[in-house]
Amino acid sequence: MAFDGITLHSIVDELQVLINGKVNQIYQPDKNNITISVYSKKTYMLNIDTTANNYRIHISTHPKSNPYKAPNFCMLLRKYLAGAKVSNIYVKGLERICYIDFECLNEMNDRVKRTLIIELMGKYSNVILVNENNTIIDALKKFDSESDLTCDVTTSRSIMPARIYKVPSDKKSEITLLSLEQFESIINSSEYKTLDNAIPNLFTGISKMFIQSSLEKLHLSNTVGHNSVNDIFNYINYLLTNSSKIYFGSFKNNYSIFYDSNYSKDSFEINNQLDDFYYDKTENEFFVMYRNNLLKVLSGTLDKLTNKLNNINTKIDSCSNMDKFKLYGELLIANIYRFNHVYTDFVEVENYYDNNELIKINIDNSLTISQNAEKYFKKYNKMKNTLRISEIQKKETQIELDYLGLLVSQLDSCNTIDDVDAIYSSISQNILFNDIKFKKKNKVKKIRKDDNTLNNYMKLKIDDFDVFIGKNNKQNDYLTTKVANDNDYWFHTKDIHGSHLILRCNGEMPKLTTIKKCAKLSAYYSKAKFSSHVPVDYTLVKHVKKPNGSVPGYVIYTNNKTVYVDPENLFVKNV
Repeated sequence: MAFDGITLHSIVDELQVLINGKVNQIYQPDKNNITISVYSKKTYMLNIDTTANNYRIHISTHPKSNPYKAPNFCMLLRKYLAGAKVSNIYVKGLERICYIDFECLNEMNDRVKRTLIIELMGKYSNVILVNENNTIIDALKKFDSESDLTCDVTTSRSIMPARIYKVPSDKKSEITLLSLEQFESIINSSEYKTLDNAIPNLFTGISKMFIQSSLEKLHLSNTVGHNSVNDIFNYINYLLTNSSKIYFGSFKNNYSIFYDSNYSKDSFEINNQLDDFYYDKTENEFFVMYRNNLLKVLSGTLDKLTNKLNNINTKIDSCSNMDKFKLYGELLIANIYRFNHVYTDFVEVENYYDNNELIKINIDNSLTISQNAEKYFKKYNKMKNTLRISEIQKKETQIELDYLGLLVSQLDSCNTIDDVDAIYSSISQNILFNDIKFKKKNKVKKIRKDDNTLNNYMKLKIDDFDVFIGKNNKQNDYLTTKVANDNDYWFHTKDIHGSHLILRCNGEMPKLTTIKKCAKLSAYYSKAKFSSHVPVDYTLVKHVKKPNGSVPGYVIYTNNKTVYVDPENLFVKNV
């Protein structure tokens, strides 16, 4: 990650505005996140995140939902820090540890000092509260090195209440304490041959990404050499001593801090840009997790229904010879007069349905011919009922499979959390998923209960005609049954899962070219978007019907025509 000592140094420089501010409130949105509201001429929300991949500290403008009941550590921070004054915010060198000193009143109303220590070290990130004697009051994550054999931070460090706080050990050199000659000597005496390996591994708080971005900006060779080492050392020192000349920039799908002598930085620029970067990143990670969890639920249900359909088909196949049992029963009854006592396991009779050809019928010689015939009729009737019920079940299961296939297709087309929310809302109300406990991990977004999501369908223009496309099954139903007029055109890929597309005609007759454009767009928003020569059905909306009790998105239609097109996301503009 790019949140290294360089980034933290830049952030803390901007956080100096919080000094002399008053702590208004403290929140803990989740187990890894602390938010502190500080009033210093205006209210600032200081966000502290200790997640393994997104550890950081900065001012945030993006609100977060808080639990109804505050966690224990949050309650402790409120007890000791609520109403306190921020007296200092600082870092030591380029260590990824931020210290925030507070002036507080103790139980005797004496003014005391407490320090909040924020360690930003990947999966070992932590928030620790210590008193004026450097004794730990409590920590977000506690561990005892004497008893916790899995602790990898250090064997001599324990983060437990009443213990003395010790800074994590670090064998790397601190660049801020070195001269150019010392810096170059350490690199030259190492085994590393490239700067992006040497500097991050030898010096504290400098990430590989920062070195790579710096080398690219300075147009330096990555190979260890006198000129490159000299230039990168000076560049880092300029950056650390000229806070108004640094800026936040994207680099390799991530970010880095850059120095430019001609740049003039605004206050909170690094904080604000870092806040937006991590907000977008977190939203995207949650979106991917949310969508994948839903996809896992749908895939599991699809597997169950597929197995169910296979079992139904097996039952139907087992009934394929049921007419034979009916024939055996009829032939035995027709020839009952010929057999009074049968001592063999079969009889031979003429099949009057097949030119009186002899047919062998197995029987139970412990039963009479009449009883054997009745036994065959029972088998026939049982299979007949099984076939009738199985065919009904097969039809229902096939509809459910088509419905789930459509959901999977729509899930693949989702681009926002709201789109996934709409699908989740749809399946949470479906009896197919009643036995599935779906969990949204960590960040939980409430499903919107209003109908605004129904109106969130895509609205486009093609040849001056309005075109509407559903993003999910509820929107498909809403478009087809509520929004569309009888003389509008309805499009859908033939026998392929996809969105409903409505071409609003307003009494005009669209040209064939417009029809084909709509068909291409309909094919694009279907499961066949990467195929070619895709069949798309279209008809007037008045010929599209939704059967009572059918699943969302399911319709039947008549009087349709079919056009074969290649899927294409046409150049359209929003209405």
